[in-house]
Amino acid sequence: MNTRIITISREYGSGGRSIGEMLATAADIPYYDKQIVHLAAEKGGLSPDVIENTDESIPSTFRQRLTYTDANLMGMDALAYYSTPTTDKVFLAQSEVIREIADEGPCIIVGRCAGYVLKNRDDVFSIFIHANTEDRLQRGIDQYGLSAEDAIDMLRKIDKSRINYYRYYTNRTWGNVKDYDLALNTSFTGIEGAVNVIKAMLTEGINWRNR
Repeated sequence: MNTRIITISREYGSGGRSIGEMLATAADIPYYDKQIVHLAAEKGGLSPDVIENTDESIPSTFRQRLTYTDANLMGMDALAYYSTPTTDKVFLAQSEVIREIADEGPCIIVGRCAGYVLKNRDDVFSIFIHANTEDRLQRGIDQYGLSAEDAIDMLRKIDKSRINYYRYYTNRTWGNVKDYDLALNTSFTGIEGAVNVIKAMLTEGINWRNR
């Protein structure tokens, strides 16, 4: 597999995390998901607990939208950074970490608008993983030990959170296929099938940027 930076955005219960882990193992490259929380804590001078509690969330009150292009964490005026809402501090810190991770070489990054944060790079392959609602709910029941009712509540809550988070920080629509290089339905491909599709595309060296 011709390794590059792969970003994965995923619906709850679609298997996106498993796909990312399997791809990282196959390519022998770093995998980043929750690790970004601790790296961002160091970068932004915030506690890991604070970042964990505000991870992929937006301010509770309406205000002017802030995107990673509006300010660079390391270049912000100290007073401006101090007055920035914690949720935005977390986003800025995570975005800075994502860019640094990408600079280090091939890797897999899951969530946190990584595809958008790195959209100006020509070595990024962005993927959106989705699945049928029934299969997503069943995954919640089988893998996370949820009741059918809790699985429904969790799916709605997490999807809503990711939709709002992506829209707030990118001004775009989460799941819009135009924002990704590849969208896969794991209800059709299965988890291993999705991994094989991605590996085949990268192994064959498809000129996906110029097609």
